[in-house]
Amino acid sequence: MAAPLSADAFLKALKAEGLTVVEVGDWRNHHRNHKGPWGPVHGVMLHHTVTKGTARTVGICRDGYEGLPGPLCHGVIDKAGRVHLIGYGRANHAGLGDDDVLQAVIAERALPAANEANTDGNRHFYGFECENLGDGEDPWPDVQVEAMVRAAAAVVRAHGWGEDGDTSILGHLEWQPGKIDPKGVSMAGIRRRATERLDHAASWSRETTATYTVVNGDTLWSIAARKLGAGARYTEIKSLNSLKGDALTVGQKLKLPKK
Repeated sequence: MAAPLSADAFLKALKAEGLTVVEVGDWRNHHRNHKGPWGPVHGVMLHHTVTKGTARTVGICRDGYEGLPGPLCHGVIDKAGRVHLIGYGRANHAGLGDDDVLQAVIAERALPAANEANTDGNRHFYGFECENLGDGEDPWPDVQVEAMVRAAAAVVRAHGWGEDGDTSILGHLEWQPGKIDPKGVSMAGIRRRATERLDHAASWSRETTATYTVVNGDTLWSIAARKLGAGARYTEIKSLNSLKGDALTVGQKLKLPKK
């Protein structure tokens, strides 16, 4: 079992990972602990906000709304890759999820499909809400995805979870049946990048290593399959290049993530 990090240790871990952190009000003491315990903690959960505009997004996540009081997470990750700390302690982000998923996270094994909602996730997970409309069309800038990777890796590193720290990182859709977030970004890709980070010091920076020129007949899927070894990684190419759609033009230059 793992007790939550202190607020100061949490902040220090995020900054050590190279993140730009914005402290919002008295975030250390903004929580829902009167509704139940926070901890033991076992992992990090990522979400999308279904909102547009950083100020509005931060405000909603901090204060909540009718029927769901805030804070709705611990940190909001905006499009520019900044982490806005809005609360610390129990937060209304995970809701009820599958106990089999929780046991898989604890045991550091592959996640089963979530098909039950019988376990309190607000107690057991850190939560980051990520600014995105969640419609599958709103782009995920790579600076934002990189911040998601770094934030998750920071918590995993600070706790010393697992040889493969990515087993402690999951999306809301992998926890609660019926959820789709974070839509439009690959959780497998985020876990892969987090594992890569955790093989290095916290100060390490991931950089793209190649560019690709689109030729006739190319699709994002075919490029990902040929150049990265997995067609499903097309979402990483899409986010890295801030593409709003899947259409490509012959001669177009694309940045490719690390293989």
